[in-house]
Amino acid sequence: MTFSSFITRASKALHGYPLAPKLLILCTISSGSLVAYSESQSDVASPGVNANQIEPGKKRVVVLGTGWAGTSFLKDLDASLYDVQVVSPRNYFAFTPLLPSVTCGTVEARSIVEPVRNIIKKRKGEVRFYEAECVKIDASNKKVICRTNFDDKAIGNEEISLEYDYLVIALGAQVNTFNTPGVKENCHFLKEIDDALKIRRSVIDCFEKASLPDLTDEERRANLHFVIVGGGPTGVEFAAELHDFVEEDIVKLYPGVKDLLKITVIQSGDHILNMFDERISSFAELKFARDGIDVQTGCRVTSVSEKEITMKSKASGQVYSIPHGLVVWSTGVGTRPVVKDFMEQIGQANRRILATDEWLQVKGCKGVYAIGDCASIDQRKIMEDISAIFEAADKDKSGLLTVSEFRDVIDDILIRYPQVDHYLRSKNLADVTDLLKDSEGKERKEVDIEGFQSALSQVDSQRKNLPATAQVAAQQGSYLSRCFNRREHCEANPEGPRRFRSSGHHLFFPFQYKHFGQFAPLGGEQTAAELPGDWVSMGHSTQWLWYSIYASKQVSWRTRVLVVSDWTRKFIFGRDSSGI
Repeated sequence: MTFSSFITRASKALHGYPLAPKLLILCTISSGSLVAYSESQSDVASPGVNANQIEPGKKRVVVLGTGWAGTSFLKDLDASLYDVQVVSPRNYFAFTPLLPSVTCGTVEARSIVEPVRNIIKKRKGEVRFYEAECVKIDASNKKVICRTNFDDKAIGNEEISLEYDYLVIALGAQVNTFNTPGVKENCHFLKEIDDALKIRRSVIDCFEKASLPDLTDEERRANLHFVIVGGGPTGVEFAAELHDFVEEDIVKLYPGVKDLLKITVIQSGDHILNMFDERISSFAELKFARDGIDVQTGCRVTSVSEKEITMKSKASGQVYSIPHGLVVWSTGVGTRPVVKDFMEQIGQANRRILATDEWLQVKGCKGVYAIGDCASIDQRKIMEDISAIFEAADKDKSGLLTVSEFRDVIDDILIRYPQVDHYLRSKNLADVTDLLKDSEGKERKEVDIEGFQSALSQVDSQRKNLPATAQVAAQQGSYLSRCFNRREHCEANPEGPRRFRSSGHHLFFPFQYKHFGQFAPLGGEQTAAELPGDWVSMGHSTQWLWYSIYASKQVSWRTRVLVVSDWTRKFIFGRDSSGI
């Protein structure tokens, strides 16, 4: 058998196995040269395919974004059921909770990114990816306009148009500057990989500038004053990472800077980490005080110039300025322009953020879904449906609702209106039927419509907005993919709660967020954690819990190994201080 015929037969043998690893055959021939042959299968569409050409009978699904929400959706979606197209200006997914670690070299940037094509090629079915940025969503014509961002203008069409049957908006959010003068021009942000790399280079530049000759101590102090605006998890973790970088690595290389360096955290609220338990907030402030990190609470930044940052104290009204070498702005997120434009088209122009229903479908736009930081669930008020609920529960149409009749609809109420459960917990009520008790706490056998309305009148006060976190986005993406996978089945056999304003049931259960806790690394191998069940943990042992969970949450074994190896390298060799 000749070598070429062997290769042909081997290729045919593996043709039916799309997940088979690459077949790599190396053969040394008599002349000493090397012949290599590679055969691989991929589910990613080849270039040149018409973007709007689909298989008959398949609905077109366009996914905008490859962040936490979009990637979670793609990972769990059965792509064989749909014609799936993905659009993102970045061809990778980034594990954003570790961005503060990238800024100081604790973890390398490439260790926390996974190419999108590596993710989608493992899916069942075909998924097409386009590296482009969505610039407009045309809701009336059900298409999106995207623009490529390549430097080479000779590649062909700069704009592409994609039609859709279902659209999944997972564009995330942008940094919210609150229109503060000078922020965009003079501050660093920390939302993307590029942001973290810019901060890393700028931090090293500050130390190199301070080491130049003929500078006064005042000029050196200004260069080595690092200011973090925002006392949330990202700002606090960056301050902690920077402090560790200086204490463990920088002082060995720049021995004269330790007494000149200063780290300041500016927080408009009364405490840093104010979304955490008070015990964690107090622990963080005490640790930062011991570490010499200056925490200024109750201050609002009014402007930022190239060399100074101006603040106003809420308590005294005093306005003052301090010099800086670097400012990191980490104060929350805002809506992207393309999403704002879409909101104006569908009648949501007066809202701050895109609104969806409990099934993550954009309100007023059928077939369009929004997940992650770009949207917020507008939980329906129970008082809007109170009459319909009473009528559905009152089976004998007596005009009076008995406890037994109420129990028949309790499960549907708890699923459809999660604020009911929150209200019961806040009032320490053991059972939903306790709501029907009179003002003296005595049980009532039946209530009329007025009494029913009165019993549930305070429930809607417990409606909650979900935080803009990776945990929420990931759960929303997984939930929505499950709905898409089960759509055909659920159209025939609805699984959701009953419809109180009409007959039948909803197709799916509404989205329900499960909080698995949150971490706040504070430096010095210490971390604070707020875990389910009102459990608070702080200290060195919690740091190891943080290591294990963050390693396990990586999207691939490749990034998992890289991140763990980076942590190991840091312990053995320290962080790299190269300005690259």
